[in-house]
Amino acid sequence: MQRVAFKMYLKSNCVEEYQKRHDLIWPEIKVLLAAEGVFDYTIFLDDETNALFAFQKINGTGDSQDLGKNPIIQKWWAYMADIMETNIDNSPISKPLIEVFHLD
Repeated sequence: MQRVAFKMYLKSNCVEEYQKRHDLIWPEIKVLLAAEGVFDYTIFLDDETNALFAFQKINGTGDSQDLGKNPIIQKWWAYMADIMETNIDNSPISKPLIEVFHLD
């Protein structure tokens, strides 16, 4: 099992919409993540900077950031692009975070 963390960024005044969309996350996204071994996936918000901090555990070789070629993920990215900072392909601009401490 590995732990992965990364940052993404919301556009201004989009917190409520981001929360709403994730409260109604598509079932096919849940199925895909589980099939890829992604679990215990949590996203936190820094409301001073609109930065999102994502953390996930993985039983497998890749994380959610490695699923960009999947049509379901591409559709989700397009759906989220109006409220997040994105790359040209609609993928969220993200920055991997380096684990410097862990306590079980």
